[in-house]
Amino acid sequence: MIGQNEYFDGQVRSLEFTNDQGNFTVGVMEPGEWTFEAPVKEWMHLVRGSWDVQQPAGQGEWKTYSQGEQFEVPEGSDFTVRIKDTVAYLCPYTGEFLGHLNA
Repeated sequence: MIGQNEYFDGQVRSLEFTNDQGNFTVGVMEPGEWTFEAPVKEWMHLVRGSWDVQQPAGQGEWKTYSQGEQFEVPEGSDFTVRIKDTVAYLCPYTGEFLGHLNA
């Protein structure tokens, strides 16, 4: 089954699914600054575009990631993304999938 998520008045949307490799979301974010909480460990893999990321939200230094790059989000933490142009991302919630991204 495919689930749907919508955040920030529709400015961030994703589809979520599970397969034998784990749990994932695939989504799109419109320009803006968005803060997310991560109750479980996850990875944010940028498929299209670029974004600036602050970890933890409101405290860390801003780091720019480009298409094809990813960052890890520790369990129980938060982060903010700042986006100038619409981006697309893949977010696996399990470590096993990372090997497939880099293969």
